[in-house]
Amino acid sequence: MSYIGYPLERFSNPNYSQHSQLEQSVTRNKGDLISGVCLAVFGIYVISVAAKLSYVAEVGPGSGFFPLWLGIGLVLFSFYLMFVSWMRSSNVKSEAQSWKAAGRVLAGWLAIMVAIALLGKVGFAVSFVLLTIFLLVALDRRPALLAVAVGIALALSFHLLFVVALDVTLPKAVWGF
Repeated sequence: MSYIGYPLERFSNPNYSQHSQLEQSVTRNKGDLISGVCLAVFGIYVISVAAKLSYVAEVGPGSGFFPLWLGIGLVLFSFYLMFVSWMRSSNVKSEAQSWKAAGRVLAGWLAIMVAIALLGKVGFAVSFVLLTIFLLVALDRRPALLAVAVGIALALSFHLLFVVALDVTLPKAVWGF
């Protein structure tokens, strides 16, 4: 029996709401929660590194201005992601609820962190090409030849934009690029 769409058990059982809340917390979107935590940790790391750089220079923003605000944005968006995934109804089914999709997201984050760690050793161009190849081949299931072409084209585009047009240096390896 129900009263206007609500089961009578809800009104007669005092532990119903506690059981319902526990059941909902178990079925929350774990992939978004884990991704939000990883994003928050990475954002805090970016803020801690940017805090060591100068915020203001003589002619404008210093080298720590953009990374600091990028880190703050990462932390804020990660909290938003965790809040939305926590508040989302357990009736909502999406692809991100599967552990396979969560694993793909975490693999993407790990690949970005590895690419950042490789910047100083192999340079921006090689690190970015390797990251692009991994993201396209392993996570997006695209052909390897296409991934290599896209990676090289993007690295060349970044070089033309930043190094040639804007006169900004990108991290280089021992071989000069």
